[in-house]
Parts: sequence; structure tokens; C-alpha cells
Amino acid sequence: MLVVEAKLKNGTPQQYQKLDEAIKTSQFVRNTCVRYWMDNKGTTRNDLQKLCSQLAKNQNTPWATKLNSQARQSAADRAWQSINRFYQNCRAKTPGKKGFPRFKKNSRSVEYKLTGYKLSDDRRKIKFTDGFKAGEFDLWCSQRTLVYYSEQQIRRVRVVRRADGYYCQFLIDVERQENHEPTGQVTGIDLGLKEFYTDAQGNTVDNPRYLRKSEKRLKKAQRRLSKRFRKGSRQSNNYHKQRVKVAKLHLKVSRQRKDRAIKDALALVQSNDLVVYEALKVRNLVKNRKLGLSISDASWSQFTEWLNYFAKIYRIVCIAVPPHFTTQDCSVCSTRVQKSLSTRTHQCPNCKTVLDRDHNAAINILKKGLKYLGEHLNGSVGHTQTDSIALGESDLWVVNGNIDNLSRLVEQGISSSDTERIPHYIA
Repeated sequence: MLVVEAKLKNGTPQQYQKLDEAIKTSQFVRNTCVRYWMDNKGTTRNDLQKLCSQLAKNQNTPWATKLNSQARQSAADRAWQSINRFYQNCRAKTPGKKGFPRFKKNSRSVEYKLTGYKLSDDRRKIKFTDGFKAGEFDLWCSQRTLVYYSEQQIRRVRVVRRADGYYCQFLIDVERQENHEPTGQVTGIDLGLKEFYTDAQGNTVDNPRYLRKSEKRLKKAQRRLSKRFRKGSRQSNNYHKQRVKVAKLHLKVSRQRKDRAIKDALALVQSNDLVVYEALKVRNLVKNRKLGLSISDASWSQFTEWLNYFAKIYRIVCIAVPPHFTTQDCSVCSTRVQKSLSTRTHQCPNCKTVLDRDHNAAINILKKGLKYLGEHLNGSVGHTQTDSIALGESDLWVVNGNIDNLSRLVEQGISSSDTERIPHYIA
């Protein structure tokens, strides 16, 4: 599947208002489905689909009839996804909150399937034909255009409202595969705050800190917004104008992070045949009161998601390993050297090795990944207590640099059936 996003332009204020009404109606259908599930024990997905048609026939909810029937079904599917996720967390006995379905207050999207819209022959315009009659909009694509794909390949269309306008996302049924020229390189990366990541070869990528750089402008804009807020009364037009300005600043930071994550992940995948990274629990790390904002600004989770995505497209191996003791252990003799966060240099008292803290951790991460990969290929997954110094087949890749052993794995990839047999630390 591939998602192509285009901005909806050259529409009148009345047309955009109609899109807002469609978004609110989709939110109403979803919330009604969640309420129906709360009030009726044993509700299934089919029951929610039937509820959509009942809402359309109900005289008390005439606005539901205006929304396309498949858009109502998509809203019910969203409700069922949250319900099903709650069931799965309960069955798996996930610690902490189980994600009980909640009502949406400010939805920003409505999703159509195969009807409710009409594309022009040149794929440059889209017309919404449901009961709201939003009319025709121009599609502006910055990268890919819909000309390369047939209308039968478009499976879903989602209208998204953002601070700077309305966007249309097309879900296209196409298999994306890119050619990857074998480079003979393997690497492990250690994610950090001082440097965004450091690889096993000692190369570093700087941390852009987009939020920190925009923090001064954000604080100034948010102070103005706070001064214009009037408690207990209707907000002025100046308040809403300033609210949009603040939202646009946050949106710019979000887009900067995403763009940087995509470029760094793509460059890493294209230059290596094997990438190993540490599976950090960012949800727990951001609870740190002193470092939480900086960790969120680094966007480690977004980077690893794009890393796994490009690894599948370019058919290279990408492994996530547990981060335990990767910083403390010596990458040469495996002696455990305790360090605080302020200690930036690894100095081993046993073998006298002196390395940068992150460089030492990246080498340990690469060794862990090769060890787990070798155990999987040899069918001996589960021998996790093996000493890292006891060299097996996987460790020969580190010592001898025999990268040719990876070629068969790069060519065939890891299938979905194989992934189910791999432990949780292999992505």
C-alpha cells in the first residue's frame, strides 16, 4: 500500500465549511458506535455496521443521511478498531492502562472508501458527491501525482483538516519495491540526545533539536494566545487567529521532525545491508522530568518506524535488540563499567580501551544483532545466555568481515511466517 497526499485548494469558504460538517458527522457516528457498545454487551463489528444504516433512517439524526454510506461504515470501523485494541490488551494482560475506548471531541478527518467522490480524468481535481455537496477542489501534490495510478487502485480517500488547510490522502493498492545495491556494510546505531545517533563505525549524525530552536517563538505566540482568552465568554476573532498561528508553529516543527527522520532513515538503509538498533521504550523514557522534552524532540520512535519501513522496501535486514547494558559493557572485553549520564567517555580498566560512550554502545548493539541473527539462521533461537565472546557463526561476520554470508538473507528477505518465529527483539 502507498499513501499519496494532496492539498485541497481553490475552494470557497462555504465548501470548506461543508467538509467540516462531514468531519463532524463522521465523529458523531463513531461516538454513537462507542456508546452503543458500552450500553449493549456482546456487540460485534456487524452490529456497529447495522447501526450506521439505522442512524441514516432515524428522523432525529437527519445529518447522518448526508454522509456517504461507506464513510459511515469507515467511522464505525474506527470505533471497532479502538474496541478491538482494548480487547487484545485485556487478553494479553498488558500492564497499565488497557486503552478503554473514549469519545472523540475534535476529530480532524473523514474517510471515504470507493464512493462519495469523483476524480477528474487528469487526476488534478476531486469532487465530493455525497449529501453535503462540498463540490470540486484542485489537488496539489508536491511529489507524486495520481496520474501514475489508475482509479481502480485507489482503495480509500481520507480528508484531513490541519492548521494550514485541508488535505486529501489517497490509499493506493500498489506494491512498492526498490532495488538495493549490496554495499557489504553492516552497522549498529545508538540513539542519543547529544548526537542523534552514532553508528558502529564511529560516524555521528547531529541532533537538530527543532523544538528547542522554535521554543522562543512558540512561547511568545502562546503568551499572546493566553492573554486573548476570555474565561466564561465567547472567544474573539483575534483569539482564533492567534490560535491558528500557534497551531501552524507546532505543525512546522512536526513536519521538520518527520522530514529529517525520513531522510536519515533512508540514507542509513541505502548505505547498509544490515542495520541494528536498540528497542527503546520511549513511552517510559519521556516520563523523565528533566529529559522528557528533549527525548520527545528527538523523535526516536518516528525514526525507527521509518527505518523499518524502508528496510522492507529495500529488502535489507533490520533488527531491534534489547538496550540492556549496551552502554556499560566494554565492546572489546565485555567488562561491565558503570557510568553515569554525565560520563561521555568509555574507559575500560581491564583492556584499557578508550572510546566515546555512544560509539562503544553502537558496537555492542551491532554484536547483539549479529548474535541474534545467527541464532535465528541456525535454528538455535533461545540460547540468549551465550557469552558474547564465544564466537559462533554470526560472530564470524564481525571478526572476519565475511559479508557474503548476508547475501542469501538480503535476497530472500524475512517472510511474515519467519517473523512470527523470531523473538520480539527482531523487527
